[in-house]
Amino acid sequence: MNDLTECTLLVVDDTAINIEILVEALSSITSDIAVAMDGPSALEIAQESPPDLILLDIMMPGMDGYEVCRRLKADSALRHIPIMFITAMSEIENKTRGFELGAVDYITKPFEVIEVRARVKTHLALQKARQALARQNEILEIKVRERTRELTLTQEVTIESMAALAEHRDPETGGHIQRTKNYVRILAMRLQSNPRFKDILTAAVIDLLYLSAPLHDIGKVGIPDHILLKPGKLTAEEFKEMKKHPVYGRDALRSAVRKLGGQSFLRFAMEIAYSHQEKWDGSGYPEGLKGEEIPVSGRLMALADVYDALISRRVYKPPFTHQQAVEMILQGKGRHFDPAMVDAFMDIQEDFRQIALRFVDFEEEKATLSEPYHPAVP
Repeated sequence: MNDLTECTLLVVDDTAINIEILVEALSSITSDIAVAMDGPSALEIAQESPPDLILLDIMMPGMDGYEVCRRLKADSALRHIPIMFITAMSEIENKTRGFELGAVDYITKPFEVIEVRARVKTHLALQKARQALARQNEILEIKVRERTRELTLTQEVTIESMAALAEHRDPETGGHIQRTKNYVRILAMRLQSNPRFKDILTAAVIDLLYLSAPLHDIGKVGIPDHILLKPGKLTAEEFKEMKKHPVYGRDALRSAVRKLGGQSFLRFAMEIAYSHQEKWDGSGYPEGLKGEEIPVSGRLMALADVYDALISRRVYKPPFTHQQAVEMILQGKGRHFDPAMVDAFMDIQEDFRQIALRFVDFEEEKATLSEPYHPAVP
């Protein structure tokens, strides 16, 4: 039998002689025995210093043992304490009621000392085993949380490293990456209230979309410099080559996804990289996907990417105002963009503007973002 000397007991009985008998019988197991002679005192002692086991008399004046047991089991901090009822009653219905309330055992008066000791030892040993298991579970949960944090950090570092690679070759700025991933997150969060998306856009998925969004243009590392860095308008042949960047992005990420499995955090990055240039009406590229054929991640990124391109300065154009960008997004509803996403965007377009201001790259852009959107009055 395990060492039980550090275990604590609470003996509750309204008769002093019964308490004396039990304390004397159990002192060979542990010396840490508290006593109470009524229900309220028992509850007070249990709350101040929860014991490992309670021996509880049923028939007491005022608050009986059943009520004490009920209150203990109703307290989340005390319900785990095993309770053994003390009773002189042998009727089966009284035992049944006690077990229904959560008692683990009975001892009957007059006491058989050897039996009492054996049953108390058994339940203390079981309680120690439960406590040890609970501690092990706590340790395991801590380790799982630590491992999860490590994996999350690994994901973030991997994505940031890959995004940095693309950023060094792309004429667009790091601000673009910060802005677009935040646009994607707030737009996805807004769409959680839409029945079409609530089962898709869970909190975990939104976190992964936020992490993966910076890789939307990773495929541009495969575009020749004379095209990617060209300061003017692209020729038809050059634009044809530029349109291959979603394919390059998908291919760069696909092998990693295959190795990591279908639930890999890079699955969303691959979806975004490959589908963010598709359009709701099927006129996009690289596959000309239409409507619901386009992954939700790609639809989110499409709107975020276009809005940011509109309000940002480029070598071939000045930044548009927020007002102009919002109006162009509205014009693309049902053509370029999922109509539901445009509706959600309109609800939070001011949040888009604030994100753009927070991560603004140039004073020129800041000036064009200074005025909020004012819808035209019909």
